[in-house]
Amino acid sequence: MRHLKIFLLLILTCPLFMKAQVQDSTYLGFEEYLNLVKTYHPVVKQAGLITERADANLRSSRGNFDPKIEAGYDRKDYKETEYYDLLNTSFKIPTWFGVELKAQYENNSGVYLNPQNTVPEDGLFAAGISVPVGQGLFINERMATLKQAKVFVRQSEAEQQIAVNDILYRASQAYFDWFSSYLEMELLEGFLENAQIRFRGVVRSYQAGDKPAIDTTEAKLNIQNRRLSLEQARLDYIKNSLQLSTFLWNQDNEPLELREQTYPAPASIGQVDEILDIQAPSTLEEHPVIRSLNYKIEILELEQRLKANKLLPKINLEYNFLTEEATEFNSLNYDNYKFGVNFSFPLFLRKERGELKLAKLKVENADFDLVNKRIELQNKILALREQVNSLREQTIIMEELIDSYERMLEGEVRKFDLGESSIFLINTRESSLLSALQKEIQLQNKLLNSKAELFRILATIPQI
Repeated sequence: MRHLKIFLLLILTCPLFMKAQVQDSTYLGFEEYLNLVKTYHPVVKQAGLITERADANLRSSRGNFDPKIEAGYDRKDYKETEYYDLLNTSFKIPTWFGVELKAQYENNSGVYLNPQNTVPEDGLFAAGISVPVGQGLFINERMATLKQAKVFVRQSEAEQQIAVNDILYRASQAYFDWFSSYLEMELLEGFLENAQIRFRGVVRSYQAGDKPAIDTTEAKLNIQNRRLSLEQARLDYIKNSLQLSTFLWNQDNEPLELREQTYPAPASIGQVDEILDIQAPSTLEEHPVIRSLNYKIEILELEQRLKANKLLPKINLEYNFLTEEATEFNSLNYDNYKFGVNFSFPLFLRKERGELKLAKLKVENADFDLVNKRIELQNKILALREQVNSLREQTIIMEELIDSYERMLEGEVRKFDLGESSIFLINTRESSLLSALQKEIQLQNKLLNSKAELFRILATIPQI
């Protein structure tokens, strides 16, 4: 890349470039650009909603353990006779292990009141407990949902990191294409200027009788080729500028347009090397994708435990102390109570065993995904590191080729000045040099994109 850096220095100091880059030109560096994307892009903001959704889901799951007040009132009057007047209120507190605490008050009256609903004149208070001794004691729907919600919060953080990393990767690609097309456009403008200067010199030599007319045609043909290439390069630059603009937004969620005289900062190459110089985590277990899959397995294992628990019979025990005086704790009498047992158990358990089998298959499938993803990430990281090293070596070789092409061109120009060469050979040498410089720009673009691909695979967020 030494030639590109020298070329950038030349075009920034030559009068032709200064004339084109008027006083109100601005430069957009890679770090500044990436910071704008990271701060204001809608997809980045949308990624933040992933964790907010997980927090809301966790809050909802905690709500399953909120105390609950219930009340029921039923009355019947017919032909001036009060058949019944029933009032039943309760206050329930669900706990972690499926145990439910309950306080109840009922007051019933009426001519045709069911005898079992008969209570003292001031009503009857009850304080009791409901305990599942079979299904639902060690794990139940409320417990499993809350545990899964807590795991999902951690999983959402990993998914948010992956989403932000992906948009930064695509934004980086757009910047590299914009930067490369800008370099190629400026390179072709410089070569077009050289071709025009050479054409004017050849015309003067022809007018002086030193060169044949065919040399002027050859020199003009070179200008036409340069103009055609430059026009295509300008079109590519405009297209890449528009693509870059799709990643630029302001704080009010309004898209920004890249100003016509905004150019990539020359220091961007060094910034890219610094920002994208990301080390792989010490272990793949720290990778966001692996962490997300581990959290997914943890959630599925909780579901499996819940399905396995459903193989147990449902046995609920309920015991309530009864009293007429709720304010006097001593009034609770073991002789006054209400006790109940509920039991149910499907004989074949086909539904429960089927759901448990499906839950186990989900866990096994997630385990296979995890093993496969570990190998896939490991191989991709190794391949990309080899690709980056290879592109660096190719860049060094290309610099040596450019040195050779430059010497060949300089020698051909000296021979031309001595009358031992032709404008055709000079144009040929110059075209070879131009092609090599264009390939160097393409190699640089591949190298930068390979580094960006590496940080996408590592799923890290650059510290900007």
